Amino acid sequence: MAGIILNKDRKVYTYGQPMTSLHLITEGKVRADYPGGSFLLGKGDVIGICEICSEVHFLEYTVTETATILTYPVTNIEALEDFMQKHPDISRFFLLSAFHQIGKLQNSYSLSHVRCGNLYQNLLSDYSAYNKLCERYRLPARPMDELSAYTAYLEDEIPDLWLNEFYAGFSRLYAGPAQKALMQESSASLGMLRKCSLDFRKTYLGAEEQYHYLQGLRHFYFDPSGNDLFDRYTSLYYKMGAACEDMPPVLDAIERMIRDFAADCDCEDPATARRILSFRQEAKHIANRTVSPAQSDGSGSALPSELLGSLNTILDYAGSELDVTDSFRKHVQTYRALTDKTAMDAETSSLRKSVTEEFYILYSLIFERSLSSGFLPAPVRMFLYFGYVDEDLAGHENTVFLYSLLNQITSHKDCGVYTFYDWLLAIFNGEKMPSRNEFDQDYSDYIHKQKVSGSITDSELRQLEDNAMAKVNFELKNLFPLVNKITFGHVTTFCPVFSSDNVLKNLKDTYVTVGKISSALEQIRAVDYTAFYRESLDLDHLDIMGKEPVHTEYLPDVILMPNVGIRGSMWQEIEGRIRNSPGRMFLSIFHMEDVTTTLIRLTGEFRWELCKRIQGGRWNDISDPSLTSEYYDYIQFYRKNHDLTPEAKERLRTSLQRAKNSFREMFVRDYMIWVLFEGKGSPRLNKVSRKILFTYCPFPQKICRSLQDNPLYTELLERHRIKTAQKLHHLDALEQKILRSKSPVPESLTRERRYLTSASS
Repeated sequence: MAGIILNKDRKVYTYGQPMTSLHLITEGKVRADYPGGSFLLGKGDVIGICEICSEVHFLEYTVTETATILTYPVTNIEALEDFMQKHPDISRFFLLSAFHQIGKLQNSYSLSHVRCGNLYQNLLSDYSAYNKLCERYRLPARPMDELSAYTAYLEDEIPDLWLNEFYAGFSRLYAGPAQKALMQESSASLGMLRKCSLDFRKTYLGAEEQYHYLQGLRHFYFDPSGNDLFDRYTSLYYKMGAACEDMPPVLDAIERMIRDFAADCDCEDPATARRILSFRQEAKHIANRTVSPAQSDGSGSALPSELLGSLNTILDYAGSELDVTDSFRKHVQTYRALTDKTAMDAETSSLRKSVTEEFYILYSLIFERSLSSGFLPAPVRMFLYFGYVDEDLAGHENTVFLYSLLNQITSHKDCGVYTFYDWLLAIFNGEKMPSRNEFDQDYSDYIHKQKVSGSITDSELRQLEDNAMAKVNFELKNLFPLVNKITFGHVTTFCPVFSSDNVLKNLKDTYVTVGKISSALEQIRAVDYTAFYRESLDLDHLDIMGKEPVHTEYLPDVILMPNVGIRGSMWQEIEGRIRNSPGRMFLSIFHMEDVTTTLIRLTGEFRWELCKRIQGGRWNDISDPSLTSEYYDYIQFYRKNHDLTPEAKERLRTSLQRAKNSFREMFVRDYMIWVLFEGKGSPRLNKVSRKILFTYCPFPQKICRSLQDNPLYTELLERHRIKTAQKLHHLDALEQKILRSKSPVPESLTRERRYLTSASS
């Protein structure tokens, strides 16, 4: 078949054109454009293969380098089936290209998801900082009333993280020795193409939604009218004066707005370009008049001498005689030289795997040596806290910033916040027990199972029960690799070493501090004040209190993993078998998402799992009412629920599909809405879901008062008020009984009264 030559800049297809043919590229390059992004197709790729289940093209294809194509008259999936049976050799290119294209789109989708969250959080932060600075310098602040109409970006469907690895695996299969056997199964190949096309379409719709969200927020920063944040900040910059101490952060914020705008909004508006150019010229003029070195932001700081050759320092500390150190050095150097560290080819994937395995071996070895070492070099401490291994891999500015953090990191175990290194120290010192493994076994269960299976003897069991380093190794082996990958987020391209390629926003903004975690937990408890309370008995006053239940709060331990990531993990709801103990949540130490939103999601997961733990085998038994049993019954039988409108039932059906029929995921999404919206007087839930959430996650007194005139809550508030009054009356009677016996009133009774009055309205 003779090839057709297409010149550069030729449009192959535009959005909305009907499917007429598939085109195999034999030479040249073609760019596929979609809302908010694009990817390149080259030799062996097939134009239109991922749109085969659609009647029209939803991508635009433009030749970027003179291309030669072969055309096949395939317009739909039925025609493709006939073609694949007749031409199995060519069909292989169709499959490989489809896998390649969906991988590109999904990678872009994940990055865009992060940008959506970043832009919105930056918007709120910038507007808040602007108002505070205006108040500080007694300048009139210009309001942005329309800002209240926009909310955080909450996706209806979280991307399937496993799909990238799924299609990458099939790509290797179809490119490997098994390709002939696979191609003989034409029905399986056709099914793969059909699934790939549908997954591609779903990912495309998500990318389109993200693009429109970013465009909707765009005018807050750069609006054609000029009434935007850029104008507010630049005006503030000019008015504050050159010697003002707040000048550098304002300038940083303006430059970040420009960077974010260029990255997220892709605007070529000449008026905006002139505004940016005009500001930079004026800022340069101001800087020339201001010579004070105190205004330096430190970005040009020289690298401290002790960080030069960081990799060698770390490996020398580990012990250069070990074979793994030489291997790790070579692998890191190779990884550092890669232009695309997220590539999915076999060679790059194998390199990432090798670096990962050796990293964990070194981490375990260095931690153990740090216990007996009186001095930890700065690169070693950065390795333990951040996963840092090399100054060039981390980037100059990032390395300087990581180094500056070393003097700020102190133990916050009293606040329940740990770096991963400090967490391991707490386990070693007996302050914390190791976490459960992925099979829900704690350390004690694990070693006793080893004894039962004959892997260890009685004497070895007794030694392991009190062996501090064995407990640390259990944590390093069973939790560290898995949670480190989960919190990183992009599991298919995960590599634990700190790399500048993973830093998608300013490290200073993403650094998770105790203040950020405390603030997030306070926001959650301001809406769901009972979130971390447990019901128990007052064991110190059993003779007086008897079996009267009291509530005590146990805030979760938050452990910061040594990576740059986008996700959190609610690993376990209690410690071991002790119900009255803190849960465990994990975040990246540099968390690129909003910390508050992530912790709200983790708290929803925590509430679900804790209820299941307390209820045991009856967690979904509606005859024993609980949060999980009532929510399970609600979702399972929603079609027969007369309290739900047809529209609500249809939304539930769609949501359940998106949640992959996970009742827990459905609850977590409702819980996030409960905290983010319902708690602020913005109803989003249906009647049944609202009743369940109000019953088991009640609002505190302040919110109840603000909702008392809302008809949606009238019945719920009245029922809750009556139940609370009954409980308070019971406590009054108990207190009178204690006073008559001339015994002192226990503090637990006073705390229980405060707990109940927080809910009364």
